[in-house]
Amino acid sequence: MNQTTPTLAQALAQAHTLGLPRIDAQLLLLHALGRPDAGRAWLLAHDTDTLEPGTHDAFIALCQRRAVGEPVAYLTGRKEFYGLMLQVDARVLDPRPDTETLVDWALEIIAPLASPRVADLGTGSGAIALALQSQCANAQLLAVDASADALAVAQANAQRLGLSVQFQQANWLAGVQGPFDAIVSNPPYIPSADPHLAALTHEPLQALASGADGLDDIQAIAAQAPAHLRPGGWLLLEHGYDQAAAVQALLAAQGFAQVQSRNDLAGIARCTGGQWPLAQTVK
Repeated sequence: MNQTTPTLAQALAQAHTLGLPRIDAQLLLLHALGRPDAGRAWLLAHDTDTLEPGTHDAFIALCQRRAVGEPVAYLTGRKEFYGLMLQVDARVLDPRPDTETLVDWALEIIAPLASPRVADLGTGSGAIALALQSQCANAQLLAVDASADALAVAQANAQRLGLSVQFQQANWLAGVQGPFDAIVSNPPYIPSADPHLAALTHEPLQALASGADGLDDIQAIAAQAPAHLRPGGWLLLEHGYDQAAAVQALLAAQGFAQVQSRNDLAGIARCTGGQWPLAQTVK
């Protein structure tokens, strides 16, 4: 066989030698082939097909970029989240499966309401707001971000998916008109000196890091949220793997009731929320 025309199986083996997980290599190969929707089963069925030299070169170049930490979502320009195919790039955070835990919880809260009003703070690609809108057509979603670049990505996703989310540029809830039945957010929560940030240099730092303990933005949202929630409304926050207790304490200190956390698929307490009381008790 001519070495310039490897089979798909051989190309995937090359990616493995570069240290790529198999699923990453498969997604990049489908992208290089111009068949992003063909699926991994298609690759298995065509594993003896040969690659054109130009396609092979493009695939190896993608693999090399992935090997130094660039997210697959940025390399392919797309990422699936809650059943929606989102367009993403370096202007926004790469949506993580863990965040679907936050969406599940928010859907539980708004399910009994006729026309719930929900704010998604720091929307990025629009992943959370669009997922909620797609699952709850009667909800009124407002997606907020301080970054005009991020809002451009989110708005393009909403338009392409035909979802009627509203957008506002704001720093958390500053200038945002409530009240809301639920406020949800996946804010920055990594401590600014955390060594893990070194592996995330391709993603926007302002969407990742938040002060010395990683809680600056969560604290700001918790302080602003009560004035923007209806009595009985909920604030739900995604946070780091070891921050549940600290976030519970922050919400309790702000006067939230029923403060609790939810685990992600790995069993890690990934989200914490609380309900704004229906009536403030007199001490």
